[in-house]
Amino acid sequence: MSASEQFTPALGHSALTPLYDAAIALMTREGRWRSALVRQIAPRAGEHIVDIGCGTGTLALAIKRAAPGARVIGVDPDADVLERARAKAKRAGLDIKFIQGFARDAAALIGRPVDKAVSSLVFHQTPMAEKRAGLHAMHDMLTTNGELHVADYGLQRTALMRVLFKQVQRLDGFENTTPNAEGILPELMRDAGFNAVTERQVIPTPTGSISLYFANHAGPKEQH
Repeated sequence: MSASEQFTPALGHSALTPLYDAAIALMTREGRWRSALVRQIAPRAGEHIVDIGCGTGTLALAIKRAAPGARVIGVDPDADVLERARAKAKRAGLDIKFIQGFARDAAALIGRPVDKAVSSLVFHQTPMAEKRAGLHAMHDMLTTNGELHVADYGLQRTALMRVLFKQVQRLDGFENTTPNAEGILPELMRDAGFNAVTERQVIPTPTGSISLYFANHAGPKEQH
């Protein structure tokens, strides 16, 4: 990875990374949406599951605990959070592979089709070009019958949720986060080639509403 390539660190600033797990637990009702996401993913033994933007590994560990026989891989560009993820997995005695890289490169990094591509609290903080490229890569890495599962800040439907979400925007930047707040993710998923795109749950939190999305791989993309 080129040293010149940039990403938004956890909580918007690298200095805040040590506080990330505690902040997410406190400010996002993590126990509710994270457990709902794992139920939606419904991991099974023998499946290959890739967590894009895995951060400190919380989702990857939860998936592995739910299905010890699944092969779970986490991908993230931030070397610091990956070290934290590896340490958490080691303490928990869980065999999870963590790879440094951007979402846009994930299909090449994994190198084989996978059954499920998942992500949590990533796309709201990436530039529009990276949102598109990341979702295209997730589509490309999936088997024909593969599934996409995403939990992220989506359409902020009420004045209260929009006000609360400004806390996130001040950390992660208004330019990157505003499209999510306006409900762009389902459109981007369809543009990436996914079908059956569905917002399955909307969970209010102290920092805005988090949406749980599902989509299917649509097979080969049409040529235009």
